[in-house]
Amino acid sequence: MINIKNAREIEYMRQAGKVVGETLAKLQESVKPGITTGELDRIAEESIRSRNAIPSFKGYCGFPASICASINNEVVHGIPGKRVLQEGDIISIDCGAILNGYHGDAARTFAVGQISKEAENLIKVTEQSFFTGIEKAVVGNKLSDISSAIQQYAEGQGYSVVRDYVGHGIGTEMHEDPEVPNFGRPGRGPKLVEGMVLAIEPMINIGEFYVKVQPNGWTVVTKDGTLSAHYENTVAISKNGPEILTLS
Repeated sequence: MINIKNAREIEYMRQAGKVVGETLAKLQESVKPGITTGELDRIAEESIRSRNAIPSFKGYCGFPASICASINNEVVHGIPGKRVLQEGDIISIDCGAILNGYHGDAARTFAVGQISKEAENLIKVTEQSFFTGIEKAVVGNKLSDISSAIQQYAEGQGYSVVRDYVGHGIGTEMHEDPEVPNFGRPGRGPKLVEGMVLAIEPMINIGEFYVKVQPNGWTVVTKDGTLSAHYENTVAISKNGPEILTLS
């Protein structure tokens, strides 16, 4: 069942989203060669809790940290720890926060120092695929109009779209109906109505779209070892068009 949010609920989600956006901005300043993913996790948790919010991810289905930190060929769900970021790496950081009982969820891929043109372009295309997708996030369209727009843009730039992991509805639960794929034919799925709130999150690979889960049971990597990037925001469907709730 898709939960439609009223104006009060969306305001709560806007507040939670602001915590996430500000935390990701703080993390972007902190990402540099020599820092560990565990230190980034500490910074994120401190940022979230200092704003009277709770990290959404910590303890979720047993996940041990406040952020997912996925490096290079890691697509999503990388576990922070002792790994040290190196010059030329890229890191995708997924972050969530709960405030007033409502979730915000967003992800960004950051450069670590100077990165290759190939990696730089992947990050740009992944971000742009999100913004191309939300052009279709308007009342009266179908859900798969968003999905199709993301796929067409990313594949048109020569990249592939991860199939095994998708976006989702969000509200008092981090994962609600509906699922929001980043691929598919337009004109399908539920009609978009005012009050829907969706976490839209393209995961884009340089190589093929196939992925696998590492032995830790969490970290998803590209099967062919190529780079992957991730860009996500929590988006409310309004009569005036899509509103991104997870900006700083």
